[in-house]
Amino acid sequence: TCPGRVLCKVPSSGEKEVDLAVQSAKAAFKIWSQMSGMERCRVMLEAARIIREQREEIATMETINNGKSIIEARVDIDISWQCLEYYAGLAGSLAGEHIQLPGGSFGYTRREPLGVCVGIGAWNYPFQIACWKSGPALACGNAMVFKPSPFTPISVVRLAEIFTEAGVPKGLFNVVQGGAATGQFLCQHPDVAKISFTGSVPTGMKIMEMAAKGIKPVTLELGGKSPLIIFSDADLENAVKGALMANFLTQGEVCCNGTRVFVERKILDTFTKEVVKRTQTIKVGDPLLEDTRMGALINRPHLNRVQGFIKQAKEQGAQVLCGGDLYVPDDPKLKNGFYMRPCVLGNCKDDMTCVKEEIFGPVMAILPFDTEEEVVERANATKFGLAGGVFTRDIQKAHRVVAALKAGMCFINNYNVSPVELPFGGYKSSGFGRENGRAAIEYYSQLKTVCVEMGDVESVF
Repeated sequence: TCPGRVLCKVPSSGEKEVDLAVQSAKAAFKIWSQMSGMERCRVMLEAARIIREQREEIATMETINNGKSIIEARVDIDISWQCLEYYAGLAGSLAGEHIQLPGGSFGYTRREPLGVCVGIGAWNYPFQIACWKSGPALACGNAMVFKPSPFTPISVVRLAEIFTEAGVPKGLFNVVQGGAATGQFLCQHPDVAKISFTGSVPTGMKIMEMAAKGIKPVTLELGGKSPLIIFSDADLENAVKGALMANFLTQGEVCCNGTRVFVERKILDTFTKEVVKRTQTIKVGDPLLEDTRMGALINRPHLNRVQGFIKQAKEQGAQVLCGGDLYVPDDPKLKNGFYMRPCVLGNCKDDMTCVKEEIFGPVMAILPFDTEEEVVERANATKFGLAGGVFTRDIQKAHRVVAALKAGMCFINNYNVSPVELPFGGYKSSGFGRENGRAAIEYYSQLKTVCVEMGDVESVF
């Protein structure tokens, strides 16, 4: 890896390239949409098989692409092939229903593809997000034009090659590169049927606005500032592990991270001490080394932004219990890398910026609470609603609290687990629509109703 140095240069796609990509996807859609679900299933299973076979090579590419540890990148690649395998399995079972009407007449529904769908990805899970979007889209018979983040342009191109290798019609999954302007050309293209976006709330708002002008459906998976609630009866060791998983995966650059860690006051000191101890042992450094647990942040401006949040937290009275400083690895090759030590903040209050705003870096804020009622109210006092977690041994309390949380993805005694079988998405400003699970099928297909008369038309004229 070459921290702080240019890896490669990718040309930005302008209006002409975007149009070419859409037209080629449109031509491929005509072929793909006419294939049976079982035929699509076989091609998608082949793509999943190739990814599984090339797991190590793709994971290495993803680590260089994003900076996350190789250990995590392998998990991302596994989730990716599992996603394609899951939707391949659903492709052959997509069906409408038959409804009997009076006098032998009947109606039926058909589940039909939308056409050319646009996927716009984020830089934290480049390959995985592309699979999460293309899996259900292709299973339903759609084509997709995908734009990865300009910070992580590489691995999605490999996915496009794999789809072609697996046997999809040429141009069915196209990749265009670029920033906001390219995204705008995609959203405003008259032949685009749907947009699925993963990223920040401000960009999500702009995309929704552009889509509204063409009356295009959108799926938005936006930011979060999720609560993780730890009750005093929780298994402490498990809760500590959960808090680390909820804050430090992919250098903390995860939208559903549980960054507001609410801890019941009677175990606050014990929990905090243990979390700080464990956080200090996280090995930061070269993400391609097997023993590295945290790699580099995405780029210099983002690292500076995260550092700015920590500085502001201190000014507002929060206490840095560990980390938060820049990390310079011993290896001279890595000295320009965007590394920082994972940070735990104590003495936090609900109105602090570090507790209200999404930092998108390895920064955990610990907040004490006294009662269940109080913590639920505080947990919900946010514009976001992506995720939430509860650690407790009391099963009734666990289900009661997650039922009260205004969030789309909730975890009980675990955190940041994303099985492809389960729908993923947010409430409130965290967006709408769902990735994964059967639910995603709803967002990549449309329902046609057919009414068949078996007798004479009953006319009022």
